[in-house]
Amino acid sequence: MEESKTVLHNGGCHCRRVRWRVQAPSNVIAWKCNCSDCSMRANIHFVVPAEKFQLLGDSQDFITTYTFGTHTAKHTFCKVCGITSFYIPRSNPDGVAVTCTCVDSGTLDQVEIRNYDGQNWESSYDESGIGSHSKVQDDVPK
Repeated sequence: MEESKTVLHNGGCHCRRVRWRVQAPSNVIAWKCNCSDCSMRANIHFVVPAEKFQLLGDSQDFITTYTFGTHTAKHTFCKVCGITSFYIPRSNPDGVAVTCTCVDSGTLDQVEIRNYDGQNWESSYDESGIGSHSKVQDDVPK
């Protein structure tokens, strides 16, 4: 994927009670996971370091969380409209997974979708390199 500039993306849920901002490239690598949860939600997300993500206003008051299995992933969703606009993924508990379709239009230039085999989680984690996506990268031009 072509390198891109880092921008501020805004987004949130359908009813707009959950709003956030995230600092991330305008071109992102997104993950389509086939685990039991992601496949039911048809979720495609990109992962950012937690410190690059910020909830806005009183959004926290409208969030509830669902966990299962290892309870590492924190599947957050709006209490009002039910949309998962972001969550803490099992693959990156030090990061945030942002749902691509919940980013306000105009700041994502390119989304490269990669498959993640969540039904064979451990081997996919090692093979995919997804763990590195929640690490802060130096913004030094190469």
